[in-house]
Amino acid sequence: MIKLTHIITMKISDLLNSENVIPDLIADSKEDLLNQLVQAMQRSIGFDIREKAYNAVIERESIMSTGVGKGLAIPHGRVNGITSNYAAFACLKEPIDYGSIDGKPVNMVFLLIGPETQNSLHIKLLSRISRLMNNDEFRESLKYCSTAEQILEHFTTEENKSI
Repeated sequence: MIKLTHIITMKISDLLNSENVIPDLIADSKEDLLNQLVQAMQRSIGFDIREKAYNAVIERESIMSTGVGKGLAIPHGRVNGITSNYAAFACLKEPIDYGSIDGKPVNMVFLLIGPETQNSLHIKLLSRISRLMNNDEFRESLKYCSTAEQILEHFTTEENKSI
């Protein structure tokens, strides 16, 4: 007898909405950028968790930069007091120095905040984000999006290609 298990697959596009996707973000520094992205998630995560989320991301950045190269950063953190994963995405109007591993400035940032208790899911989501954002053609197409809705549509379309 074969036992079938139903696996629920969370899509990256399910974590994004018009409030947490920012085209043409202007940031003065890495810290300013991260603060703006966490603020974009504030309605979803709650005002009382916002500071914890920001601190978790800054703490993670102090260990090693999440600037992964190719103009992309994937900052992330895990927070006590939340039970779901949250995300924000931004295309920067002007690239900023992020301390990336390739030494180049960042022009796209995908922020992930997850529960402290769900390490495995957090890692799987980071892996999915990395795979998606590592597609040069997809990343390049995002540069031409001028609205949050266009960016959301690109994420949804790209993820649906792999289903």
